Amino acid sequence: MATFLMNAWYVAGWASEIEPGAILARRLLDERIVLFRKGDGSVVALHGLCPHRMVSLGMGTLVDGTIQCGYHGLAFDANGVCVHNPQGAPPKTMQVRPYPVIERHSMVWIWMGDASKADPARIPDFSFQDPDVAYVGKGYLNVRASYELEIENILDLSHIEFLHATTLGSGQVSQGHYSCRQEGETIWSQRDIIGEVMTDELATNMGLVPGQKADRWLNVRWNAPANLALFTGAIAHGRPRAEGIENPTAHLFTPETRNRTHYWFSVPIPRADGPEGEAKAQAKADWLKGPFSDEDVIMLEEQQENIGDRDLRTVKLGWLPGDAAGARARNILYSKIDAEAAEASAAVKV
Repeated sequence: MATFLMNAWYVAGWASEIEPGAILARRLLDERIVLFRKGDGSVVALHGLCPHRMVSLGMGTLVDGTIQCGYHGLAFDANGVCVHNPQGAPPKTMQVRPYPVIERHSMVWIWMGDASKADPARIPDFSFQDPDVAYVGKGYLNVRASYELEIENILDLSHIEFLHATTLGSGQVSQGHYSCRQEGETIWSQRDIIGEVMTDELATNMGLVPGQKADRWLNVRWNAPANLALFTGAIAHGRPRAEGIENPTAHLFTPETRNRTHYWFSVPIPRADGPEGEAKAQAKADWLKGPFSDEDVIMLEEQQENIGDRDLRTVKLGWLPGDAAGARARNILYSKIDAEAAEASAAVKV
């Protein structure tokens, strides 16, 4: 069975990670990729191995808008064409594959499938972290677990009562109301917790008085392959939700390999909050990184170790009500992967 959905937009990195004059080398969907900016600032993504001797182009240099291999000096332009050979004419047979990329919502998105199908309209809406509307607190983790486990971890937030008992959870989470709904190919996982007493630090971060009862909502949106947005908010117990402030966060996963995942997350603060918003946004992202790295990652990597190299589709898993959203998301994802594989097989036979 195919492992990844190829005709989809994945995050390749924060836009700020790709600095002018520098090369960013990364493994995405188990392929070596290099990213860099042209003179006009636009981003280029190329297959990351020089076709001459399979050396990483990430070890090369940028020269006049081209990327030059650090081994024998072959240089490739933004279209992947070899345009310079120190030993003679550029070999026409030596090219590297270019990938469609778009810089949007503070991220660089890459399409690693059929370039003719790379429709920018298919990038999910993460406009809440656009640079002109918000200061974005940024976080990144590299997790030794599959992106499928990451998807389910965010879609089923019942775990925060136990895994994040002293940080993001409370003893009332399991008493909350859970629902799952599907809108086209978008999955929503929603959890409402009434009369909750959160940890003091979490209450403060959510603009509430520590120790007071609150009504909290946790609404997660998933779009294939692994792009999730969490809309969370809280209000003093019994007050209308409209009086509360909803805080969106992004949780964006791109497979590095089958069992290893890039995880980008963000905490946006509206620019209307003033100049101190940037520091506030980053402070919140740094605070969240603690529970993510010290609690989620440890549990996910434990899961992956026990699953090993088995395809998650073949692993017999138990069922709880909170698993509904994750199951729907994986069913959509697997259906897309299988359809893509069938299309490719049919094309080979023609």
